[in-house]
Amino acid sequence: MEKQNIYYATGRRKTAVARTWLKPGKGDIIINERPIDDYFGLGAAKQAMIQPLILTQTQGQYDINVHVKGGGILGQAGAVRHGITKVLFQVNPEFRQVLKKAGFIKRDPRKKERKKYGQKGARARFQFSKR
Repeated sequence: MEKQNIYYATGRRKTAVARTWLKPGKGDIIINERPIDDYFGLGAAKQAMIQPLILTQTQGQYDINVHVKGGGILGQAGAVRHGITKVLFQVNPEFRQVLKKAGFIKRDPRKKERKKYGQKGARARFQFSKR
């Protein structure tokens, strides 16, 4: 019995973490034990998530299994995209140039700024009254 190649990578965005496994198959994408259409209701989230597959023309060639936690829907979609990107250039290092040009390899470092004490939010202040 021959051993099947399974690749693994971790993708991150904001507070979301996506553990991503990829193996040769017929193109099934499973997220947290649910099909992609059930998990991401937003079309924009699904579209953003599968962009690396479209760019590398590998859509339908690999089965992808993802466990994602933390963050919101778009943060999770970004984490899954980052994970898929990292897994794809493990499969074929030649994909790196295409994915780097699209800006998918570097983790998006933006996070929510913390609220400061004595004020309403991260930057917003309480209204000042002179009298």
